[in-house]
Amino acid sequence: MEEISHTGTVVKADADFITVSIVSEAACGSCSAKGLCGVGEQSRKQVVVATPSNELYSVGDEVEVTLKASMGHKAVWYAYAIPLVVLVAVVMIFIASGAGELLSALLGIAAVAVYYFVLWLLRSRLQDQYEFKIRKHKTDIR
Repeated sequence: MEEISHTGTVVKADADFITVSIVSEAACGSCSAKGLCGVGEQSRKQVVVATPSNELYSVGDEVEVTLKASMGHKAVWYAYAIPLVVLVAVVMIFIASGAGELLSALLGIAAVAVYYFVLWLLRSRLQDQYEFKIRKHKTDIR
């Protein structure tokens, strides 16, 4: 089974959930010239993972957070591919119906905004589909 894995640091741990801070880098984030071109970006994200019953985690522990690769691909579809299709379809439909380009573009952007709003409304249902797993990082095993 393929997994997507990120190394992170435990920032909060209790009986039910562990909050892990991970650093998300762009594809060029590890490039030695990233400081010169300014394209590389790095951001901190927090992931909440259900506490496994067989291990204890403390704040500051270095861990690996994993997710099935298929779930990661599904997230890419929800976040990028479907909104792109919605945008292009709405713009094309309105241009073909004789609406101006500016109006078509604005309606396309509005349609994508509605899509993301619906996605936000369904966030709890979608969140249940994504199961993150956590394990101690190999350098932090005690």
